[in-house]
Amino acid sequence: MTATHAFWLAGREATGETTFDVTSPWDDRLVGRVSVPTDAQVEEAVAAAYAVRDAFAATPAHVRAAALDHVSRRLAERTEEIAQLISAENGKPIKWARGEVGRAVSVFRFAAEEARRFNGGEAQRLDTDLGGQGRLAVTRRFPKGVVLGIAPFNFPLNLCAHKIAPAIAAGVPIILKPAPATPLSGLVIGELLAESELPAGSWSILPIANDRMPALVQDERLPVISFTGSEKVGYAIMDSVPRKHCTLELGGNGAAVVLADYASDEDLDWAANRIATFSNYQGGQSCISVQRVIADASVYDRLLPRVVAAVEAQVTGDPSDAATDVGPLVSEDAAKRVETWVQEAVDAGATLLTGGKRDGASYAPTVLADVPGDVTISCEEVFGPVLTLQKVDGEAAAFAAVNDSKYGLQAGVFTHDVQTAFRAHRALEVGGVVIGDVPSYRADQMPYGGAKQSGVGREGVRYAMDDYTYERVLVLTGLQL
Repeated sequence: MTATHAFWLAGREATGETTFDVTSPWDDRLVGRVSVPTDAQVEEAVAAAYAVRDAFAATPAHVRAAALDHVSRRLAERTEEIAQLISAENGKPIKWARGEVGRAVSVFRFAAEEARRFNGGEAQRLDTDLGGQGRLAVTRRFPKGVVLGIAPFNFPLNLCAHKIAPAIAAGVPIILKPAPATPLSGLVIGELLAESELPAGSWSILPIANDRMPALVQDERLPVISFTGSEKVGYAIMDSVPRKHCTLELGGNGAAVVLADYASDEDLDWAANRIATFSNYQGGQSCISVQRVIADASVYDRLLPRVVAAVEAQVTGDPSDAATDVGPLVSEDAAKRVETWVQEAVDAGATLLTGGKRDGASYAPTVLADVPGDVTISCEEVFGPVLTLQKVDGEAAAFAAVNDSKYGLQAGVFTHDVQTAFRAHRALEVGGVVIGDVPSYRADQMPYGGAKQSGVGREGVRYAMDDYTYERVLVLTGLQL
């Protein structure tokens, strides 16, 4: 896994003049060297995508669907190889990496299905008023233009898939920039797309440094930007190009609410185990990992020891070991930041119930209680294996605590009451509410995105296709309806 990896320029393999190393956050070993596109090659990719945009939009649906089906099948065939690559470059435990490959398989399959039914047209009679007699409107969707997709490190395969697959399904050219820390998984998608019959120029995968992004963001030939990453960077992009269409999937500090009716031993065991698992999976480096636990006072004292025990049962260590639940963070700097935030909370009066120790890029699964509301870990996205517990009195106080955040990505509510579920859906200022489970559930075909500072727009294959396109109406006149 130490070969030099080419990038993908207008659908073909290419190399530049320099390389950079990708190393494992677990043991610092070299995972691979990646060739870096020159400025001229980046320009070639953009020019090719811009030139092919009309032809790609007119590509028959079966051609795009066949390419997407092909990628889905090939990912499934290479699951173990790709999972090991994800684990090596990202530090993700192998069992979670295998799951990520499985999700990407589904994303490309969903996209193939959507490509076959997308843009079928909606007919609307206009003779509901006298002036519309004999008129029929047909509405179809057309690409807004070339997409610039910017993917993060935490799901280096699947979140690249969520940029590329909807674009191909909708007939929209895309330039994808994978994360500099984890580019290898995204480049694998290029290998598989290159085996298809898609038009040259319709896609490129360019592993360039973050400091080269402003020029691409400003390029008028790239009118659509799909970004997944931090709140700071996402809104800086949007502010810099106010006339472009930006889809931003940003941060969160996901809350899991445990209400009074979720009170049996079986209920609390389930909630504690789900909370422990999904505050620590991916090392906590998921936008919808559990960061806050908000529990009704009637169940808090019984839930707390269960959560602590379940967190302490998480197996930490070598991500290549199938038994490992929690591996390292993406870098030692990331772990040091988490360490600093936890120490700030403890110094301010929080109670450390377990964890709180760092070893290189690894940070022990950590539980805090009595955390002051004004410390960093209460206000920001920790993006690490840390959760806080808070006691509240009643449903209204619980929902108010969820909303007491600048973020609003997803929330989980442990309740058996269907009326409570609908009240939560109405009251919680988030993009998704999960009943009977943690906020960390995501099905790749559902609309996914946030409210408030968690972003704008939605991912999920069909919803991303809508974001990449716009409605154009055709009015037919003189018809006998």
